[in-house]
Amino acid sequence: MGIKGFVEGGIASIIAGCSTHPLDLIKVRMQLQGESPATVPNLRPALAFHSGATNIHIPAPTVAPPRVGPVAVGVKIIQQEGVAALFSGVSATVLRQTLYSTTRMGLYDMLKQKWTDPDNGNMPLSRKILAGLIAGGIGAAVGNPADVAMVRMQADGRLPMAQRRNYKSVVDAITQMSKSEGVTSLWRGSSLTVNRAMLVTASQLASYDEFKEMILRKGLMKDGLGTHVTASFAAGFVAAVASNPVDVIKTRVMNMKVEPGMAPPYNGALDCAMKTIKAEGPMALYKGFIPTISRQGPFTIVLFVTLEQVRKILKDF
Repeated sequence: MGIKGFVEGGIASIIAGCSTHPLDLIKVRMQLQGESPATVPNLRPALAFHSGATNIHIPAPTVAPPRVGPVAVGVKIIQQEGVAALFSGVSATVLRQTLYSTTRMGLYDMLKQKWTDPDNGNMPLSRKILAGLIAGGIGAAVGNPADVAMVRMQADGRLPMAQRRNYKSVVDAITQMSKSEGVTSLWRGSSLTVNRAMLVTASQLASYDEFKEMILRKGLMKDGLGTHVTASFAAGFVAAVASNPVDVIKTRVMNMKVEPGMAPPYNGALDCAMKTIKAEGPMALYKGFIPTISRQGPFTIVLFVTLEQVRKILKDF
């Protein structure tokens, strides 16, 4: 029964991840808006520490470009990089879902079976949230290298040609990072990944179960496609609201380029958060929220609808 939960969750996660990958790529590009791809290390101190000792004005090029919406970002990617660019890093998505989502879905299923009251078949919301926190944290630690590679591959197209990493695949990305930046770079931002995964898993899986049970308990709909879609979309919205700030910081920390002998643009998650807020305002932590919910909604719907169907197919195994 334990292995079955991992298999079911893994299949559903890979299908959901691949089908919504372009939306995830647009989300990453939007979260990196406000960063200068060529001069991040020089730009941020100018914005963060404005000196009143001189009358020197910040030149116009240092002003952050206007934010654009997800549709405009998607069109720009297609125009500049081609339609295939919308699937940049899809191999990393497959690996990430195989490692991260398979682990979290399987562990959550195991904990759910263990903690469900055998007499009435109920599991308190607090236990669902705790199960999600545990499963998400462990899953994220396992899948962090693929997560870093995915962010790098998705963000590569926004860099100047001379600075692009030009990873051929997720294996090539992980290999290059290990050689040039050390093996520890594969776990860069791992604390953020773990925190985000705990929030996403706890809010997504727990809220899906809770919404589904509430709909069935109140007789609003029967247990079928309509219930699954409604509960999963609601769960996706909850997960997006809870995780977006951590996701923005995670994306920026993972994407930063550390030159040998040079100080990194960010000295960790808190430093990144403070510099982002100081330079771009607190709402910068919700950059990419529209594509996040646009991606999280369909992803969660595909995930749970597929999961329910896979469970039906494998119910006799």
